[in-house]
Amino acid sequence: MAIRNWPTEERPREKLLLRGPKHLSDAELLAIFLNTGVHGKTALDLARELLGQFGSLKKLLNSSPEALFKQRGFGKAKYAALKAALELGQRYLGETIPLGEKINSSQQAKRFLAHRLRDYPHEVFACLFLNTHHCLLGFEELFHGTINESNVYPREVVKRGLAYNAAKVILAHNHPSGNPIPSQADCDITHLLKQTLALVEINVIDHIIVGHHDCLSLVETGYVTT
Repeated sequence: MAIRNWPTEERPREKLLLRGPKHLSDAELLAIFLNTGVHGKTALDLARELLGQFGSLKKLLNSSPEALFKQRGFGKAKYAALKAALELGQRYLGETIPLGEKINSSQQAKRFLAHRLRDYPHEVFACLFLNTHHCLLGFEELFHGTINESNVYPREVVKRGLAYNAAKVILAHNHPSGNPIPSQADCDITHLLKQTLALVEINVIDHIIVGHHDCLSLVETGYVTT
């Protein structure tokens, strides 16, 4: 039966309008995006099949175009629309700390960094550059690595810190495994960067590791002292 023939309260689009997007399942939200089904299958049927095929919404959204093009009802137009929607979401979330705004807590930094780094399939090292009053001067993703590691070059971090005339910096990177517990290498690079940046009077105030579901502050957990 076509979705338009379902009871109003069961149709994904009408359900969203009546109850809000948080009341919809991943499949229902995806069905609204797909908009149309194929012969013998509704958009919701296709959405459920896609989620089953890829294993989760995150894996689906991070899939290559080649993998998605093999799925029924998913061509180049839908792929382009999907990537555009994701980029809009990333840009919206990326505006949660405007330039010049004061970062008042590690929780505020964690929320920002989680949205920016959590979904990468490879490791990314980034920095939040701050002035003496903890106001944001800039955010940069400096190094992109493999699935397991990112090569971090202290000289480049110093160069970017000086370019912003930063007084403080929050280091950050993601763990593609999803587990935010730091490795010995994470602690070692933090200590090295603290020592190196101190030479140009830039203070490392934290290093935040982003996992799939939460973030860990090396300062709050005692792995690193300020």
